[in-house]
Amino acid sequence: MLQIQFIREHTAEVIERLKKRNIDAETLINKALEIDDMRKKAQYDCDALLAESNQLSRTVGELMKAGNKAEAEAIRSRSAALKEDIKNLEEKVKQLEAELQQHLNQIPNTPYHMVPEGKGADDNLEIRKGGSIPSLPEHALPHWELAAKYNLIDFELGVKITGAGFPVYKGKMARLQRAMVNFLLDQNTKAGYTEYVPPLVVNEASGYGTGQLPDKEGQMYFIGEDNLYLIPTSEVPLTNFFRDEILKAEDLPIKLTAFTPCFRREAGSYGKDVRGLNRLHQFDKVEIVQIAHPDKSYQILEEMVAHVEGIIQLLGLPYRILRLCGGDMGFASAMTYDFEVYSAAQNKWLEVSSVSNFESFQANRMKLRFKEGNEKPRLAHTLNGSSLAFPRILAALMENNQSEQGILLPAILQQYAGFEYLN
Repeated sequence: MLQIQFIREHTAEVIERLKKRNIDAETLINKALEIDDMRKKAQYDCDALLAESNQLSRTVGELMKAGNKAEAEAIRSRSAALKEDIKNLEEKVKQLEAELQQHLNQIPNTPYHMVPEGKGADDNLEIRKGGSIPSLPEHALPHWELAAKYNLIDFELGVKITGAGFPVYKGKMARLQRAMVNFLLDQNTKAGYTEYVPPLVVNEASGYGTGQLPDKEGQMYFIGEDNLYLIPTSEVPLTNFFRDEILKAEDLPIKLTAFTPCFRREAGSYGKDVRGLNRLHQFDKVEIVQIAHPDKSYQILEEMVAHVEGIIQLLGLPYRILRLCGGDMGFASAMTYDFEVYSAAQNKWLEVSSVSNFESFQANRMKLRFKEGNEKPRLAHTLNGSSLAFPRILAALMENNQSEQGILLPAILQQYAGFEYLN
């Protein structure tokens, strides 16, 4: 969430930056300032009446001591009327504060100056590519047919026990998932990330803190009886470890990683793009999160991008890195890099990771601050990235590495899985 004071002090800049998201930024910002002006006016009037009421109370006391009861009673009547006005103004201030909060919740983060303009995925900026796209034989199969051929994934059984988007992995594919977890966590811990096992459900305050709530896209699974939410990513619990905390500047950056299942309703998903592992409601992912000093967060963002790139290179997959345009970025992000790998049998790029800097947007919601020397506490910056999401990585590995003998695993995964081929 943007700070109203920052909006007031940098109004033109905020409006200009938000235009990259293709929204009516001026109307949004002016409305926020209008509500805040009314709040400040109501607070000023309330404070003035409080001061008058306090002065009248002192006067009443002095008159009573002097024996002027009649005059004191007249002033006391005025004081009683003031108290009613003060009560009404205090209620008005609370209402305006709630209205301002609700309005600020609708304003997305301001894009960083390096974010390209654009309306959607076609306008994203390709930063670089790596790896080689394999040439597959004409009879090459997409991953869902390979899964059936080698008895690796049962999509129909998942539909039977739950519904579409909940596949059942078995045999060597189940073992490969376990191997992937260990491989990715090892890569992250070697890079200085501390491993955690967080809860898979979070409360409303946690969902609000990282910007998942209010849920504008209908992605969160809600447990109504307990007022809890299944996590869409471990970013939510990991970042909320530090909600309402004041950290020491010398402890930054704080680096966290976790493996969890992730749950997303993906409301409105349909068609060929959801075939097989392309889009699931439950999937496994290893996440990295950093809590950073504001002066270093963009340097750290580039370091996180390089880290994810190194992992994809170890897997031998053709990839490209995109800097998302303003119209394609997530609500809370100030700048995002997407990683896509090429799925040869489908002839398409599949997103497998997003690495984002949220600047102070999440930290403001969570009151996540740090203290430097004798200075006042400041909002920290938060960053996270997928390192990696499994389903589409597995789809690309299966399609790109298929052969007559089976699906040849990258050498690094052979070390963890204990076998060479999925077959």
